[in-house]
Amino acid sequence: MVPGTALPAIPYAAGDPGGCPLFLDLIVIGLAIAFDPLPLIPFILVLTSRRGAAKGAAFIAGWLTCLALITVLTLVVTGGSPPSSGSVPSTAGLAVRLAIGVGLIGFGLYWRSRRGKPPRKEKKPPKWEKGVDNMSIWFAFILAPLLQPWGLMAAGVTSIMQANLASAASLAALIVFVVIATSTYLALEVFTLVRAEQARVMALSLRAWIEAHTQQAIIWGSIIVGLLLGISATVQLIT
Repeated sequence: MVPGTALPAIPYAAGDPGGCPLFLDLIVIGLAIAFDPLPLIPFILVLTSRRGAAKGAAFIAGWLTCLALITVLTLVVTGGSPPSSGSVPSTAGLAVRLAIGVGLIGFGLYWRSRRGKPPRKEKKPPKWEKGVDNMSIWFAFILAPLLQPWGLMAAGVTSIMQANLASAASLAALIVFVVIATSTYLALEVFTLVRAEQARVMALSLRAWIEAHTQQAIIWGSIIVGLLLGISATVQLIT
């Protein structure tokens, strides 16, 4: 190299989306989806019904299909490359994530303010619950995407936008996200296939426990996940 000449610039994207921030964001969102009690209770109802293992497998297939479609469509829109830091798409994605975080905190605080108060209106169970034993495989497949927590799914989209298909770390993060978001459902399904009777007793007990603690789970889950999403978005917006 000729003395006095500058070193060639090395391309570098600030806040490499294939690194730790993407992993942490997707793990947090994946865990929140996996342990959300609102879709988990109906899944247990499906799993403990007649031909529950088959319908549970169809439910999981629908769940995974929806997750995969959302991931793929997001990557198609971004072209497999994250928007450059500070660009309008990048800022908009982070702003949406921040708004979702604030919304989740507000949702959790609202439920906390309602704790101990009688419901304003008694909510009737959906019609499909009455005929769950006669539910078809295809209905179970379609039911899963309808029950997914779409607020959290939207938060996942804002993180998937930061993925870079040229990065092995990004690909690993996407796979981990899909697996984690489905982990509770897969675990219950596998246990049902291996130990049907024991799984049914455990699933019914789990459902009763979840129903007794749904309010606490929604309150603290919404507040904690909302704070993490808000902090993540804020840090990335100001750096």
